[in-house]
Amino acid sequence: MIQFFAEDVEYDLPNPTKVKRWLKFVIESEGFSLNQLNYIFCSDEYLLNMNREHLQHDYYTDIITFDTSDDELQVEGEIYISTDRVKENADGLDVTFDDELRRVIVHGVLHLVGYTDENELLKSKMRMKEDFYLKNYKYQ
Repeated sequence: MIQFFAEDVEYDLPNPTKVKRWLKFVIESEGFSLNQLNYIFCSDEYLLNMNREHLQHDYYTDIITFDTSDDELQVEGEIYISTDRVKENADGLDVTFDDELRRVIVHGVLHLVGYTDENELLKSKMRMKEDFYLKNYKYQ
């Protein structure tokens, strides 16, 4: 099950049913099954506080992903996304808010299925996966 929530911001994800189908496609394509996935859309300040509290990082970020699964082949977790940061990143990259948001949404799932972005090589591999799945969004 995939659910979308908003915490301290007013945000309704457009086409949530299509996004859910797409995310299930991503998860299954990576050889995993879906258990429970919660997306929480929030503000920069909300996510900054979470970053400080849970990760001891004192900087803004667009996403924080928490893996809560006990089964290594099941996806279960919480993904927090700052809509403020997504908007700023979209403006800076000259892409639409919706396109950047989809990239961040799939980025979180890719973390949950084992991809990391700890160095340039791993970032490049993750970006290629994001691009691949973003192209598949329109078919869902």
